[in-house]
Amino acid sequence: MIGLDTNILIRYLTQDDAAQSRKATEIIESRLSEVNPGFVSVVAMAETVWVLDRAYGFASLQIAVAVERMLQIEVLVIENEQQVRGHGGAQAGARVIRRRSDNGAWCQSWLHPYPYV
Repeated sequence: MIGLDTNILIRYLTQDDAAQSRKATEIIESRLSEVNPGFVSVVAMAETVWVLDRAYGFASLQIAVAVERMLQIEVLVIENEQQVRGHGGAQAGARVIRRRSDNGAWCQSWLHPYPYV
């Protein structure tokens, strides 16, 4: 099992940097297999959601689709996958997001289609 960090996930999902995205795509689509899958920790998943939200300005539904895409990749093992799946799916647009609180500690909250309601 190969641990995947946030950078690999972001490059694969956004394809925003030609060289890095090519490498991330090669890792996910060619190097990983059911025998040697990629592992996505809850922290990497949460950081990916945070980066898509804060750095890329993705809307809630776009983030949900990106998470759903990761869940559908057969060669990825998502930590606590059932918990991630159980919070709304792409249709509801609800996904885990970790935000940095004012005191610098990480906290977990939920990103909904109407995030500030």
